[in-house]
Amino acid sequence: MYREALIAENARFAALVGEVDHATPIPTCPGWDVVKLLRHLGRGHRWAATMVENRATEALDPLEVPGGKPPADLDGTVAWLRESAAAVPAAVDAVGPDAPVWTFTGPKPAEWWIRRRLHEETVHRADLQLAVGREIDLAPELAVDGLSEWLDLLVERGGVGASMSADLHLHATDTDDGAGEWTIRPDGGGLAWEPGHGKAAAAVRGPAALLFLALVRRVPLERLEVFGDRTVVEDFLAATPF
Repeated sequence: MYREALIAENARFAALVGEVDHATPIPTCPGWDVVKLLRHLGRGHRWAATMVENRATEALDPLEVPGGKPPADLDGTVAWLRESAAAVPAAVDAVGPDAPVWTFTGPKPAEWWIRRRLHEETVHRADLQLAVGREIDLAPELAVDGLSEWLDLLVERGGVGASMSADLHLHATDTDDGAGEWTIRPDGGGLAWEPGHGKAAAAVRGPAALLFLALVRRVPLERLEVFGDRTVVEDFLAATPF
C-alpha cells in the first residue's frame, strides 16, 4: 500500500508543480516558495533513499545527497521529483525491507522510510494546494494513516506530551470502518495514544484530512468542531511542532 501511495501522491505533487508559478509563497512553510518546497521534498526522498542504500547508522547531511538539486528547466524538475520518490522503494528493494537503517527514532527496518516519506509527501502536497488555492483532496484512508504515523513519531521522540493537561479525543467524520478515532493521553512526561472511541476532556471532529492537517498545523482549528476544553487542544498543538 505505502509504496504505491507514495508514487501516486508524488505524481500529483509533480503535476501541480508543473502548473503553478514557482515564485508563489508557501504560507504554511514561512519563508518558502514553491522552489524551496519542491527542492526540500525531492531532496528529502533522495536523502532517505541514500541512507537506505548505504544502510546508514547515522544521519546523512542533506547537502551531500547525490542528485539533491533539481534541474533548472520545468520538465527536468518534474521528472526529478518523480525519480526522487521512486528512489525510496527502489532502495528498500535493493537492501531488503528488514535491513536496519538510521531513523529519527533509532534503527528501523528499511521499509519504515517508505511510509515516512509518503506522509512527508501528503503534507507538502497539501502545503502546495493551500498556497495556490486548490482544494485539499487527500484521501481519508491516507489521512487516517498519516495521523497515526505522526502520533507514533511523537510517542517515540518522547517528552512532547509533558505539557498536556488532559486527554484528547479525535474523531474523523468521513470514515466508516472504525479506524478514524484516536485518544491521546499524557503518559509519564510523554504521551500515549490508542485507536478507538474514548472519553476525554476535549474532542475534535471533522474530515480525516482536516484532522491530520490540523494536527501538523496546516489548517486552523476553526475548520473543525471542538468540544470540551479548547485549551487542551491548543496546548497539545503548541507542544508538538511538525
